[in-house]
Amino acid sequence: MKKNTLLASCLIGALLVIQPVVTWAESAPKPPASLAASFGLPDFVTLVEENHPVVVNISTTKEVSSKHQRHPQFKGLPDEMLRYFFGIPPSQLDDFKGRRGDSLPERQPKKQPHSLGSGFIIAADGYILTNHHVIEGADEIIVTMHDRKELTAEVIGSDKRTDVALLKVNASGLPVAKIGSRKNLKVGQWVLAIGEPFGLDYTVTHGIISALGRALPNDTYVPFIQTDVAINPGNSGGPLFNLAGEVVGINSQIYSNSGGAMGLSFSIPIDIAMNVVEQLKANGEVARGYLGVLVQEVTSDLSKSFGLDSPTGALVGQTYPDTPAEKAGLQAGDIILEFDGKTIHKSTDLPPIVGITPLDRSVTLKVLRQGKEMLFDVTLAALDSDKKGVATTPQQKQSGNQRLGAEVQELEEAVLHNLKIPFGVGIVHVFADPAESAGLRKGDVLVTIDFKPVKNRKTLNKLLKTLPKNRSLPVRVIRDGRSLFLPLILKD
Repeated sequence: MKKNTLLASCLIGALLVIQPVVTWAESAPKPPASLAASFGLPDFVTLVEENHPVVVNISTTKEVSSKHQRHPQFKGLPDEMLRYFFGIPPSQLDDFKGRRGDSLPERQPKKQPHSLGSGFIIAADGYILTNHHVIEGADEIIVTMHDRKELTAEVIGSDKRTDVALLKVNASGLPVAKIGSRKNLKVGQWVLAIGEPFGLDYTVTHGIISALGRALPNDTYVPFIQTDVAINPGNSGGPLFNLAGEVVGINSQIYSNSGGAMGLSFSIPIDIAMNVVEQLKANGEVARGYLGVLVQEVTSDLSKSFGLDSPTGALVGQTYPDTPAEKAGLQAGDIILEFDGKTIHKSTDLPPIVGITPLDRSVTLKVLRQGKEMLFDVTLAALDSDKKGVATTPQQKQSGNQRLGAEVQELEEAVLHNLKIPFGVGIVHVFADPAESAGLRKGDVLVTIDFKPVKNRKTLNKLLKTLPKNRSLPVRVIRDGRSLFLPLILKD
């Protein structure tokens, strides 16, 4: 009885202690509807709710022939093993091959899943944007809407260079993505991606813009938006949103050692994609401008060689024959500062601007040539194929040059003809400065120093004695068939 009384007293005491806490909790102020808003953070919830219906899943199938398939029991067994284990004489081996499945009659092609990606709706009547690599080689494309309705899509057009594809489904009254622009984007700005990574429906990831105008190898016509948004296989073709709910990019590539997200994601600017869309709708293909130059970055050392206060522009290493650049009068060693009124800050700025420039009008280039600014008018041609230089191996007749820090050799006329240059000497071995510091390599063909021709070894020796010392001089070489400028500093 005493134990029960003691227990009851403890319970009553506990309730007396808890009651004020409960009463305080009930009377405490309610938290705001959005905790993010109270801390000044983006309201991703509303952003996703309003925009996820425009995102679609894209799956493709490809026909795979199933003829000549072996029976699983014998698949992969060589003839020698069949004879040894099953005692089949050579005379009956061909007949058995047919029964085991080596020569089965041709069956109907079988459709198999080929790829999985994302896309988004850009028109209420069924136009959808995605990546070229998502639908490349597909025999059938299935688009799954946000309500899980499946529709078959046709390809209106696809552009491999920008990795953009335009699809069309037979529908109307679809939700449409708001199209933004890259013009107002800034590094550090919040962005959000919605897509289908690994086939997981409507997955949302967010991050910030890490860099703008990023050039990637073999993608010179796309100034990518780099973000740290988690992008994985299956996100390809999906939209990248800003906080206003506008699509500012198409998620296209990732850099990864593991195949998963590493915080290095790349999106195609929506302005580039919509330019492609307009051309695909009108012509089914993209006409891209071609200037006909090989350009390189203007480094800090090279900028001093060319008399610039700071590195800027695109340095022309080579002009290809019978191209708009050659016809306009551009030369190797010119630095393109402006193209059609647009400033060229670095060499990677030039190809995207050239690519989207109309082909039917003349544009003006501002060029720095040996310290003087000049203007050139050029009408672009259509890009049909990549131009490549001609690599060659220098011939013999060599000697060392201590002042240059390299062994050089005379070149035969046939070699110069293949390189499409009138003169030059070959670098056989680099053993000291200034050649070593300049970055000269074995196999380079030295063409000019400070825009003065190097016709042979004798000319080179004279130049090295008369050229100014202790300042950076532009040196033009042919490397692997391509023209390249390097900074050379001759010492006393």
